[in-house]
Amino acid sequence: MITWVMYDIKKDKPRGKIAKACLHAGLYRVQYSVFLGMLTANQQDTLSLLLEELIDEETDSVYIFPMSKEELNRTVLLGQAFDKEFVTDEIRSLFF
Repeated sequence: MITWVMYDIKKDKPRGKIAKACLHAGLYRVQYSVFLGMLTANQQDTLSLLLEELIDEETDSVYIFPMSKEELNRTVLLGQAFDKEFVTDEIRSLFF
């Protein structure tokens, strides 16, 4: 399934570890704190558990949104939705 991961992490060290975990899981960075890609339900669960261990629940936020291709195609992207520095052909292929 298509999975978005977005986060707001106060401290640099856990923020870096979360970014690495998202990349290691196979997600693509589309903005500094936003990742997108295809994960199985098991991969999503594994990533969720790992991120939960890395965050400070008192100060940090992580959002994980699974969605279908149809839902992704109905997504409204405004302005510079994706950082052009990060967007790959794999991400473009999800939308077109």
